[in-house]
Amino acid sequence: MSAQDRLADALYGLGWGTVKKLPEPAAVRLGRTIADLAWKQRGKGVQRLKSNYARVVPDASPERLAELSRAGMRSYLRYWMESFRLPAWSEERIRGGFDPKDLHHLTEGLAAGKGVIIALPHLANWDLAGAWVTTKLGIPFTTVAERLKPETLYDRFVAYREGLGMEVLPHSGGTAFGTLARRLREGGLVCLVADRDLSASGVEVDFFGDTARMPAGPALLAQQTGALLLPVTLWYDDSPVMRGRVHPPVEVPASGTRAEKTSVMTQALADAFATGIADHPEDWHMLQRLWLADLDPAKGSS
Repeated sequence: MSAQDRLADALYGLGWGTVKKLPEPAAVRLGRTIADLAWKQRGKGVQRLKSNYARVVPDASPERLAELSRAGMRSYLRYWMESFRLPAWSEERIRGGFDPKDLHHLTEGLAAGKGVIIALPHLANWDLAGAWVTTKLGIPFTTVAERLKPETLYDRFVAYREGLGMEVLPHSGGTAFGTLARRLREGGLVCLVADRDLSASGVEVDFFGDTARMPAGPALLAQQTGALLLPVTLWYDDSPVMRGRVHPPVEVPASGTRAEKTSVMTQALADAFATGIADHPEDWHMLQRLWLADLDPAKGSS
């Protein structure tokens, strides 16, 4: 393990070991302080966040983009502070920590017994939403985690999410799709973060007026299993409670090839994600390149 990997693992270990013991007001203040320091340093992640917000809010002034990127870093650190503390939250705190609208799309879909796929962008705190589902609704679900370096850090994330009641599958290895399909055929719930895919199998979508690539998995799973595909968006307000919305189901087109159906469905997901991101851009934690023009300098902007 490299020195950088050891440092990363140690820092995350410190977060889960120390931050979760802090009183909540102290954790909130710490998160805001770290966010403001990172924002002032204007590192690559902050610059990329600001650049991404410029696509989401194209008419924003430089001052507005600076404000958005600062608010975005505060939201991002709120996610981390909450995530470090979630294992220490009481069941009552978790139940009261999330308030989603239009939950009937999820509950009615599960009651139908066909399985449900929830697809989310990197908005607010998807781990808290998952903990709420397992705690408040009492519904277990399966998700996928990207393999991180070092392996010990990946193991920490898996143990953390399993401790919140989730079944976690590795993204690599080729077996995740089959396991997800089995869970759905059994009438289960699958939750996937689905707004960024840099693999060759990603589906190109129009996203805020330019081309991005998003994963094909949610649409393919819905086609193969007959499960309901539900976009979900999340956001913070000034309260300790996270808000959210379960959007109407993304239907499987009646005609077309599998690739054509997948393209239409993934675009529908992108459109739902864009609605939530446009309403609450500061809660979209996208500190990486997303649009193809940004991934390939020959195609345009950096």
